[in-house]
Amino acid sequence: MACRIEDYGLIGDCETAALVGRDGSIDWLCWPSFDSDACFAGLLGTSRQGRWLIAPAEEVTKTSRHYWDDTLILETRFETAGGTVAVIDFMPPRGTASDIVRLVQGISGQVKLRMEMVIRFGFGTDIPWVKKSEDGSGLLAICGPDMAVLRTEVQTRGEDMTTVADFEVGEGQTVPFVLTYGPSHLDVPEPIDPLQALQKTRDFWTEWCTRCTYQGGNRDLVMRSLITLKALTYDPTGGIVAAPTTSLPEILGGPKNWDYRFCWLRDATFTLLALMNSGYTEEASCWHGWLLRAVAGAPAHMQIMYGIRGQRRLLEWEADWLQGYEGAQPVRIGNAAHAQLQLDVYGELMDAFHQARVAELELDETTWDLECKVLEHLAEIWDQPDSGIWERRGDGKHYVSSKVLTWVAFDRAIKSAEKFGFEAPLEQWRTLRDTIHREVCEKGFDRDLDAFVESYGSPLLDASILLLPSVGFLPGNDPRVRGTLAAIEKHMMRDGFVMRHDPREPRDQKLRLEGAFLACTLWLADAYVLSGEIDKAQSLFDRVVGVANDLGLLAEEFDTAAGRQTGNFPQALTHIALINTAHNLSDARKPAVQRSE
Repeated sequence: MACRIEDYGLIGDCETAALVGRDGSIDWLCWPSFDSDACFAGLLGTSRQGRWLIAPAEEVTKTSRHYWDDTLILETRFETAGGTVAVIDFMPPRGTASDIVRLVQGISGQVKLRMEMVIRFGFGTDIPWVKKSEDGSGLLAICGPDMAVLRTEVQTRGEDMTTVADFEVGEGQTVPFVLTYGPSHLDVPEPIDPLQALQKTRDFWTEWCTRCTYQGGNRDLVMRSLITLKALTYDPTGGIVAAPTTSLPEILGGPKNWDYRFCWLRDATFTLLALMNSGYTEEASCWHGWLLRAVAGAPAHMQIMYGIRGQRRLLEWEADWLQGYEGAQPVRIGNAAHAQLQLDVYGELMDAFHQARVAELELDETTWDLECKVLEHLAEIWDQPDSGIWERRGDGKHYVSSKVLTWVAFDRAIKSAEKFGFEAPLEQWRTLRDTIHREVCEKGFDRDLDAFVESYGSPLLDASILLLPSVGFLPGNDPRVRGTLAAIEKHMMRDGFVMRHDPREPRDQKLRLEGAFLACTLWLADAYVLSGEIDKAQSLFDRVVGVANDLGLLAEEFDTAAGRQTGNFPQALTHIALINTAHNLSDARKPAVQRSE
């Protein structure tokens, strides 16, 4: 039986990541980077494609786990009749190779354990050739361009295409396992000292956490979200993936399974503010640098998402040999939505650059020229239908949130030009800004519903319209905003959480099965802050915090009926929203007010 999504913990080295199950299994790892095809495991819940299990061979009476304070070092304790053992999992800062270290420590008594390792590359299809290394220091698994080496003092053997080991650990003993990746045409990576690596990893994370300036409520959860965001950062470029996984279903057993191992422009400004407001200006600068490099070129070719290095061709295909998480199919690699027109990304880009200037981040001197070219293109296309923030496949619509973000693009450019003295066609931009604002208020507001709606002429709502006050389109106390919040409360909430799509939508009954969207629930909390309803905002925040797993990690959605997290995990957007809402509740100046002024 597969672990539930919330049963996993995250470890990583800021270039890739792995998910560790509560049962002692590592079921997902992409090597050497987030978007690599050199997968150690096929997919969560598909153990025949790849798995690394270290767990007691006897009955476990109790399992507990926690991260070491202010680190990404995960400790899982198993209690048995014979004693207690801890498995400590971590990935040390990347040297010349990528390593996963698993330390098995005896806490009390004597415990029998079993290790089972199934290595599969290429998303589970490629079975490696396994042999002893020439120096006898490790076990080599080689297939095509990929190589992994397992080093341990425990005697291993092969059983049914699986590497296994049976061993015992007594009180005070530590048995290390180190799995290292390297290209198969190079020499076998040099071994590392596991205990030194543990100290190095602890020092890295604890030093990083000392830079956090947030002192408000729920600091432990905010810190955990910041650590998660750092772990989802591809250190060489500064890009931040939306999640380290692909095809974890939004609807359990359903087809809404997407690859999230890419960087979305949609998240740009919220990411920047979460980092800057928490004291991480270096990471914010790196994220800004990634944005600038990724979108450089012809504005007409700007995409909604890119690879971690700024790659543009993210072709989508299906791994039909994988059964999918709990049978959810298809399993998708790549994301066809990268080719969609989404007008909101122009506003996100311009807002991110403006906020970076206001925060006095050092920007490349070519940034303003790029922004002017982007707005020149946006002036020609802002009135076109698009696919919307949720990447709806099919014919485009005039989505209200998309149009609002085009307003944001011109508004932020005007403010940057005025504040920082840039040359700009201000009259033209002011005219366009006012035209867009007037059109949205006329065509995007339903007077019978007393609310802004999903798209022009639609009677349906959409959670993205919650961003209107947060981006400064209208003040939080505007009657139209208050009416929209009331409509969201009436039609878009399930068991106290906000749905992403209107469940009244007739054309897609499956939307009614989708879980509540956690970031959207926090967006409603932000709107409450701006409308002065602080108690309601705090209540929503507490509700989201309450469904985090025991490690403080959150997925994309929460299925209130099943009481389970759904969607890719952990989800950067959810943790970014948690950080920002915590700031909003602790300091009236951040970050909703920052975007709304």
